[in-house]
Amino acid sequence: MPFSAYLDSVRQDCRQLVEELGHGFDYVSVLGTDVREAIYRADRKSSAAQDGAGECGFVIKMHDGRSFYEYSCDDISGDKKKLASKITAAVATDASLGDRRICTAAVKDEPMQRDFVRENDFSSYTDEQLLDVCKDVSAELLAKSDKVLNALAMIRPYTVSKLFVSKNRELSQYYGWVNGYAVVIYNDGKLVQARRIEGAGNIAEVIEKVKAGLDGVVDLASHLTKAQPIKPGVYDVITDSSITGLIAHEAFGHGVEMDQFVKDRAMAKNCVGQYVASPITNMHDGAAATHSVASYFFDDDGVPAHDTQIIKNGVLVAGLSDLASATQLGTEPTGNGRRDSYKRKAYSRMTNTFFSPGKDKLEDMIASVKHGYMLFETNNGMEDPKNWQIQCTAEYGIEIVDGKLTENYVSPVVMSGSVPELLKSISMISDSFEVHGSGFCGKGYKEWVRVSDGGPNLKVRVKLG
Repeated sequence: MPFSAYLDSVRQDCRQLVEELGHGFDYVSVLGTDVREAIYRADRKSSAAQDGAGECGFVIKMHDGRSFYEYSCDDISGDKKKLASKITAAVATDASLGDRRICTAAVKDEPMQRDFVRENDFSSYTDEQLLDVCKDVSAELLAKSDKVLNALAMIRPYTVSKLFVSKNRELSQYYGWVNGYAVVIYNDGKLVQARRIEGAGNIAEVIEKVKAGLDGVVDLASHLTKAQPIKPGVYDVITDSSITGLIAHEAFGHGVEMDQFVKDRAMAKNCVGQYVASPITNMHDGAAATHSVASYFFDDDGVPAHDTQIIKNGVLVAGLSDLASATQLGTEPTGNGRRDSYKRKAYSRMTNTFFSPGKDKLEDMIASVKHGYMLFETNNGMEDPKNWQIQCTAEYGIEIVDGKLTENYVSPVVMSGSVPELLKSISMISDSFEVHGSGFCGKGYKEWVRVSDGGPNLKVRVKLG
C-alpha cells in the first residue's frame, strides 16, 4: 500500500489521544501528515537528484463549545494522558482571553471511515532513470540552436499521505502529482528565458508532454528576443487558459475565501446573489472539481473534497470556507481548509479554480478582434479583495490585427482594473478547457499551498500596459 507506513502505525495513538482529550473538549481531531518530494534536474553543466520540500507531523484541533484551539507536534507516541495534559495546559492561555475569543458554533462530526488512494507510476522509475531523462531533455534543447546558452530540465514528483481521526471519523488519503519543466536561456542580441511546464498524476505522461513541446520552447524564445513593450491602452483581449486561470485566481479566488468574510476584508461578502460577471460566465473551485495539483479527497479539517460553483451565469453564488469560518458564518464547510504545513493554521484556501467552458471556437474569437492582443503564460498577479481591484502579468502577448494573429510579440504585459468591470466585459468563451497545476499560492505573503487554475479562452476588454 503506498500510504505512509508511519502514519498507518500511529492510528491507534491518534484514537487514544482523541479519547483522552475528549474528556475536556467537545470536539477533538488529529491530522497526521507525511509529505515527500524529490527534485531531479540537469542543465549544461550539472545534474542532481535531491529531496524537495517535505514534512511529517501532527496537528490537534479542539473545540470547547465556544472556540477552536490547535496544537502541533512531531510525535504523539508515549503516555497519552501526559500529552493530553501538556496540550490542555498549552491552550489554557488562549482560554484566558475570555470574551476576546472568537465564538463559533459546535462542530458536526458525522461518522465516516474510508481510506482513499490515487494510484501513480512513481515507483516505476529509479533516480538514475529520471536524471537521465533530464539530461536528455537538456541536451536536446541545447542542440536545437547555438543561440541556446543553457537549458534546464527538471522533474519534481511529490506524494501526500494524510490521516484524520476524530471521535466519529477515521480517514486516510494518499495521492501524488508531478511537474516537468523545460527552460531555455536564449541570446539573439537580447537575452531572454522561455519555458514549458507540464503536470500530471503520472511521470510517464509528464515526460511525454515535456518532450513534445521542446521545439515550441525554442521558437518562443526566438520570438521573445524581438518582443517590444506594449503601448498602454484599453484593448480587446483573448486569453489563453493560463491567463484565464490567473484572472479566476486573482478576481474570485482570494476574494471569496470566507475567512476574509469573517474579517470584513472582502467586498464579495456583500455581493452574494448579485451579478458580478457577464451572464455567460460560470466559475468553480474545488479539490473534487477537476484532477490537478490541488485535488485531494478531504481537506485538513477532515471535510470531504467539494466542487463549489462560485459564479453561476454571472451571479456570485458561493464562497470557499474552512471549518472555522463556516461555523462562524453558519454555513456548511466547502472542503477548502488547507495548511502551509502541520505547524501552521488552517485557512480558507483555493484549490483548483477555473472558468467553465463556453460554446465559442477560438478561431472565431480571434477573428472577432479588429485590433487587440492574445495573452499567454502567467507570470504573477495580485488583487485587493476589499476594493476589488486586480493586476495580472502575462509573459507575452501576440498582436491581433483584422482578426488574425501576427508575428508582433509584446512582453511583458500587465492587465489591470476593476474585477466586476473585467468580468462583465466577457463577451465570448471558448469550448476548450485546460487547468495548470504548477504553482504555489500564498495567503498574503506567506502560508503557501499548491493550487491550479485555468479554463477556456476568454474574450474581454481590459486595460493593458
